[in-house]
Amino acid sequence: MMNQIELSVPYDNGYEPDDYMMQEEEWDRDLLLDPAWEKQQRKTFTAWCNSHLRKAGTQIENIEEDFRNGLKLMLLLEVISGERLPKPDRGKMRFHKIANVNKALDFITSKGVKLVSIGAEGERLPKPDRGKMRFHKIANVNKALDFITSKGVKLVSIGAEENPAIQDITVEETSAKEGLLLWCQRKTAPYRNVNVQNFHVSWKDGLALCALIHRHRPDLIDYAKLNKDDPLGNLNLAFDIAEKHLDIPKMLDAEDILNTPKPDERAIMTYVSCFYHAFAGAEQAETAANRICKVLGVNQENEKLMEDYERLASELLEWIRRTIPWLENRVPEKTMSEMQRKLEDFRDYRRMHKPPKVQEKCQLEISFNTLQTKLRISNRPAFMPSEGKMVSDIASAWQGLEQAEKGYEEWLLTEIRRLERLDHLAEKFRQKATNHETWAAGKEEMLTRKDYESASLLEVRALLRKHEAFESDLSAHQDRVEQIAAIAQELNELDYYDVASVNQRCQSICDLWDQLGTLTQKRREALERTEKLLETVEQLFLEYAKRSGPFNNWMEGAMEDLQDMFIVHTIEEVQTLIAAHEQFKATLPEADAERQAILGIQQEVLKIFQNYGIRGDLTNPYSTITTEEIAIKWDKVKKLVPQRDNALQEELARQHANERLRHQFAAQANLIVPWIQARMEEIGRCSMAMGGTLEDQMTQLKQYEHVIVSYKPNIDRLEGDHQLIQESLIFDNKHTNYTMEHIRVGWELLLTTIARTINEIETQILTRDAKGISQEQMNEFRSSFNHFDRKKNWAMDSDDFRACLISMGYDLGEVEFARIMMLVDPNTSGVVSFQSFIDFMTRETADTDTAEQVIASFRILAADKPYILADELRRELPPDQAKHCISRMPPYTGPGALPGALDYTAFSTALYGESDL
Repeated sequence: MMNQIELSVPYDNGYEPDDYMMQEEEWDRDLLLDPAWEKQQRKTFTAWCNSHLRKAGTQIENIEEDFRNGLKLMLLLEVISGERLPKPDRGKMRFHKIANVNKALDFITSKGVKLVSIGAEGERLPKPDRGKMRFHKIANVNKALDFITSKGVKLVSIGAEENPAIQDITVEETSAKEGLLLWCQRKTAPYRNVNVQNFHVSWKDGLALCALIHRHRPDLIDYAKLNKDDPLGNLNLAFDIAEKHLDIPKMLDAEDILNTPKPDERAIMTYVSCFYHAFAGAEQAETAANRICKVLGVNQENEKLMEDYERLASELLEWIRRTIPWLENRVPEKTMSEMQRKLEDFRDYRRMHKPPKVQEKCQLEISFNTLQTKLRISNRPAFMPSEGKMVSDIASAWQGLEQAEKGYEEWLLTEIRRLERLDHLAEKFRQKATNHETWAAGKEEMLTRKDYESASLLEVRALLRKHEAFESDLSAHQDRVEQIAAIAQELNELDYYDVASVNQRCQSICDLWDQLGTLTQKRREALERTEKLLETVEQLFLEYAKRSGPFNNWMEGAMEDLQDMFIVHTIEEVQTLIAAHEQFKATLPEADAERQAILGIQQEVLKIFQNYGIRGDLTNPYSTITTEEIAIKWDKVKKLVPQRDNALQEELARQHANERLRHQFAAQANLIVPWIQARMEEIGRCSMAMGGTLEDQMTQLKQYEHVIVSYKPNIDRLEGDHQLIQESLIFDNKHTNYTMEHIRVGWELLLTTIARTINEIETQILTRDAKGISQEQMNEFRSSFNHFDRKKNWAMDSDDFRACLISMGYDLGEVEFARIMMLVDPNTSGVVSFQSFIDFMTRETADTDTAEQVIASFRILAADKPYILADELRRELPPDQAKHCISRMPPYTGPGALPGALDYTAFSTALYGESDL
């Protein structure tokens, strides 16, 4: 607006006594004026006034006469100020003209311009000189220009610094003239033969004007073809192009400039200022467009990262959703081979399917952290993933997967143990049942015979003794039947797949056993009735039967024990079996003596028959066990003893091999776990180190990462040893406290920690570079945080955070500290993380784009309209950025909206999270 300037315009309506002397002085002064200068002044400022008045559809021809009635003066003031003046009086009387001039003066005064010695009734043009001499004309021109000056239209009679054409020019806090000169120097600096040092002789050759045009519109002038020796052509070319293409009126004549030793400074300054105003708008629009492109580019990149996160999170969660039901499927198989196949499938899952997903999970966390950092750096709202796709949701789902995986592995191993025991018990049941059934075969038929009815006394006694021997044998088999029932009961409890046939066979044995008991009792009663009739009994046969039965039962038990299957897991258990077997072998001499005694009884029977000439059947009537059968079974026992020795020794060798596997696994595990712990400590020390730059820390962490990745073959070898241990059915290891599960968890934690630490350093570098924070500032922030992080867990409580801020020079009241805590701890958890501390200090030391800046940029592109059209976006922005804005901007619903108008204010505020589209 107009500055407050005191203007003193001498005016008189008549002639004073000293008029003669004053005219003489003016005459002397006019004689010194250059006619070319007077002509140039008239033309320049007439053109300048017309450049404003043509916006209102009018112009002036004679600057001395056309402002006299005040109408065009008021119109000129309206165009210059952009404000409406009071309605002018349209009459032609003198008082109408005075009223119009008064309105113009009142408006000038309202803008802070002091008009000295100009009254309401004196507001008329100075009286013109009526003479026809040259000095009369010059005087009239000066009076008209002085009058315009007195009305605030500061043209000629004020200094160059007050020229209204340049008074709004500001370049780096310089004055208007210096600012315009600096602008011209910068724009013409690259051009040859151009050296702008002033606003007179520097412009005589026309090259400076051509350079200004070419700098902003190279399509209008071929500067390389211009000739410094043709100033007239250069000036006319510049004037013509400016008038035709840039809408700058031709205020100067090339001949006047060339024919004057020193062209008028104010005239050239006024003309050059038109170029400044013509090109300033284009540069402002270009700057605004560049800002919008930058903001939209950041926004599009962030949106792509958000879409990638959503896609990766959905895929990972879907894989977890499909995998958990498979791990929770605990339907047992019926056979060991089928369960082994399940175990092999689980190992394939651990080796091939899960590791890539671990990497995806780690990469997802890194992408999420990087995206949030970029959003904070660009002053955007934090990214909130879709429901159920937060990092915490993924971590929770992953924890559920780990729990299901652990439960599934434990179930597999337990089920394999159960099936192994079931197979052993089933085989044992079949052996005992077969032996018992073999023994019981024919016993029911034997007990139902009535052979004692036609037998002699001796035969009856023999039958009675035989029956007693059978009862002894029956009693000895009681333990076997109970063992068979107990095994069947255990098979039922362990849910043996073929338990129906086991139960059926066991029931048949028990039913037969009950029937044999009943029949035995009945036959005893019958024989005892007959015994009264019979007196002769061969004691030797009876003794033979009594001793041969238990011995035979012992041999059968020994054969069963020697052929019994065994399951052991340690060397000590095998050694216990070997000791028991040695004890059994120690009883063999005693058993052999019993065998000899039994055979001796049979020999005594033969001697009695031979000595007393007894005729009859030599078959022992009291026992079905023959000496041949005893001999066969005894030979079989002697053969089974060394076989049992060999089996136990083979098992001992196998247990020794298992022990070597335990030692081998323990040796590697006891080295790997401390190695992992040492790497974790190194990463922690490196992340806390303050000695070097963030890039040095990143280099060190990359080296640690390389070392960790190179260590992976050791983990794979340990996995191989663990697989051999599982295949050997080794379920414990007393040589180490570490299991493969512990090592897997530690290894995955190490990989996650190194990746997360690298990501944190990258985030700090990104924050430092994007916010313009120096390495020293970043080190100062980290040093302050480390000093007050008393628990060394990368977090400070509120008291430590307050002490840290005070140490860094903050003067904190309770209200200010509460405001800062809301910024760094929005969840009111009571602790401040390292990243929140860095973000706060970054905001305190760096500038960022704001929604207001983006709105201002859009307003420039829209030519100060509250809305913008699609064509304007396509004209000012690159195609992809313009398309992005058109698709995202809501329609403008305010007053005066054109069809297709877009609301850039709502779009900008939504971009920074200050509103919702």
